Amino acid sequence: MDYVMKLARMHQKLLLALIVMIAAYFPTILWMYDRWIARDSYYSHGFLIPIVSLALIYWNKEELAEIKWKESPWGMRLIIAGAVLHLLASHPNVRIYFVSGFSMLVLICGLVLYLYGEEIFRRILFPLFFLIFMVPMPLVVINKISLQLKMFAAELATMVLNNMGIQALRDGSIIKMRHAHVTVDDVCSGLRSLISLTALGSICAYWLKAAMWKRLTLFASTIPIAIITNMCRVVALSAISEIWGTEYAEGFVHDFLGFMVFALAFIMLMAVGKLLE
Repeated sequence: MDYVMKLARMHQKLLLALIVMIAAYFPTILWMYDRWIARDSYYSHGFLIPIVSLALIYWNKEELAEIKWKESPWGMRLIIAGAVLHLLASHPNVRIYFVSGFSMLVLICGLVLYLYGEEIFRRILFPLFFLIFMVPMPLVVINKISLQLKMFAAELATMVLNNMGIQALRDGSIIKMRHAHVTVDDVCSGLRSLISLTALGSICAYWLKAAMWKRLTLFASTIPIAIITNMCRVVALSAISEIWGTEYAEGFVHDFLGFMVFALAFIMLMAVGKLLE
């Protein structure tokens, strides 16, 4: 408790600023919370993002404690830019919550720069950047990306099924076989895995002890890994539906394959990291 009180006194300016910010951004925070807990949410990991960011900063607390605080004028400019962006995005006639959420990250970066200086800002740049994964993308963007991924997953799965000897034909996002039809819906588009794996991949790239281009390569590999593993899930569900019946590809099997696909994606990500390290 004494340590917490000491920490609060050291950073009382930041705490006061964060209290004011939470009050100003309360509608935006509620919007993010609603998107996090929504059924079939693409951002159910949103709760964890601030916790992980704080943990990454705390991990380097000894190194940060040795740096002398020095206010940066760029901090105030970012604070003003973030506040103006928030005011524009939260106007009653506009209400663009995604832009408001992004402006909150700009404001947080401005606060760190203004109160602690450029050196500390550089040292915790990644934890600050990581916060972007808690701000949900607009639904119109989600729907557009999800549609393209559904079509792509259905096309790839159809090719693989035919090569496996299972006759299949794609009709939009529906895979038609002799005895069963499988619809690649939004849940099976792979977008949820892509978003979660991208966040996880950024941490793996941050921890990778290698050159910057190797870190960027590891981060970029999350996209093909997510697409390939999701295609494997669609192929497996389609094969089960065709061989044993559609009812065997629902419920527990459907959800279990989703878990296994993410586990496979994580293993593949670790393998790429080992190759690059």
